[in-house]
Amino acid sequence: MAGRLLPEVHDVDTEGFWAAANDGRLAVQVCTSCGSVLHMPRSYCRFCKSWAVEWRSIGPTARLYAWITVDRQLHPSFPVPYTVVLVEPDDAPQARLVGHLPGVPELHVGQEMQLWFERLDEETVLPQWKPKL
Repeated sequence: MAGRLLPEVHDVDTEGFWAAANDGRLAVQVCTSCGSVLHMPRSYCRFCKSWAVEWRSIGPTARLYAWITVDRQLHPSFPVPYTVVLVEPDDAPQARLVGHLPGVPELHVGQEMQLWFERLDEETVLPQWKPKL
């Protein structure tokens, strides 16, 4: 199997997300002026135009928003079948976060999802989601 594809963890806009994940936390970027969740992360708030933004930790639970099961091999790192999930964090419902599940799990919209962390190397940790038991 080919090596895993790795995200760029030192990107100016998303570095706080990856640093939090490496510490075992889930974080979203928030405008400190108006409180809006800024997802996708950026240096300024598109709502109030403030440049005062910060990373805030959120809880480890979410609701399943959507999913798709992939049954054609697109990359050697991802054997099929697998399911890509899109979740809405309970503490930041304005954000949508992506996760990967092997196989074809039974899922339904609104299903409770639980965060877990997948360590890929010494500085890369992926927040992942699985159905809450």
